[in-house]
Amino acid sequence: MTLNRRVIGMVKATHFGPTVLVVSISITLAMTQLSFSNSFEIALAILCGQLVVGWTNELADHHLDQEAGRLKKPLVSGSATRKQLQIGIGIALTAAILLSFLGPLGVRGGWLHLLGLGSASLYNFWAKSTWLSPLPYAISFGALPWAIYSVAHKSPPTWLYIDFALVSVSFHFLNVIKDLEWDVMQGIKGAPQRLGKRGSVVTAAILVLAAVLLGIGRPS
Repeated sequence: MTLNRRVIGMVKATHFGPTVLVVSISITLAMTQLSFSNSFEIALAILCGQLVVGWTNELADHHLDQEAGRLKKPLVSGSATRKQLQIGIGIALTAAILLSFLGPLGVRGGWLHLLGLGSASLYNFWAKSTWLSPLPYAISFGALPWAIYSVAHKSPPTWLYIDFALVSVSFHFLNVIKDLEWDVMQGIKGAPQRLGKRGSVVTAAILVLAAVLLGIGRPS
């Protein structure tokens, strides 16, 4: 396997699109409260955490991806190996912890970041197959504003962290639709799979609408 193919495989395994989105949101939110340098350091910590989340998800779903013939998945296509992902997870998790606790996030923000990582890992290895599948999304993304605002010794506005939770859960319901039928066949029965495609779309729409209305109202 060539070096370029390995690198591309590892990048794809991070779930590149969502990772870029989360990191972009993190640095944008941080810059509303903090300096660019502090915001950048926080974004690096969040990035390392997202690498852990993406790579553990890839490992947890490997056998399911093989059964479904998802050849675009790095482990299935062979562009990444389990050993590479395991080593990457170890390095990224160590970096996420160090950057969190030794960087601007500090002790409180660091623990909030780890809460988000733990919640996301719970989703990868257990919650995704239960009615509780939306809960890790709400916890992980709801904790993000708290971690960032804690650096400025503030609490985030109520509407902000609720909106983060609502929008992230709506993404969960929409994200699984493309593989919903396969998921059900393979025994993955989280909340979206149990509600079906129509129910998931309706639920996502209601959550987004609620987030928009709450954002417009901006209660304190």
